[in-house]
Amino acid sequence: MRLWSLAPDYLDRQGLTACWREALLAQAVLAGRTRGYQQHSQLVRFRATPDPLAAIGAYLDGVADEAAARTYSFDRGRILEPPRDGRPPVPRVPVTDGQVATERDHLLAKLRARSPERAVVLDGAGVVRVHPLFVTVPGPREDWERA
Repeated sequence: MRLWSLAPDYLDRQGLTACWREALLAQAVLAGRTRGYQQHSQLVRFRATPDPLAAIGAYLDGVADEAAARTYSFDRGRILEPPRDGRPPVPRVPVTDGQVATERDHLLAKLRARSPERAVVLDGAGVVRVHPLFVTVPGPREDWERA
């Protein structure tokens, strides 16, 4: 499971659709709807929020926004707690600049192999943008990241 901290527009088609599927799986785990993946390291940051389901809902919404910009049809009805449901905004989740750099390098390697045109965009980005749920803070790679 890879729930990218990076802005979804950096992802290629395969990455965006995989991110959507994996975030839906994460939502199922956080909602207690599946037994698998309970200890997955990337869920740590969602569980650390005051409302994990609202946080993953905001994450899914950001991915769905990018899908819509590309005219893909991701079913927002699958988001259990959509942020656009009159709820207060979800507080942004901190992600370290070391984690962002790690993910940038990881995604760049994938894009160079399967979507070179997307790799050029990410490679040329000065400051790498993050998903709208996140806010970048100084620090090393996150403890939950697997080397």
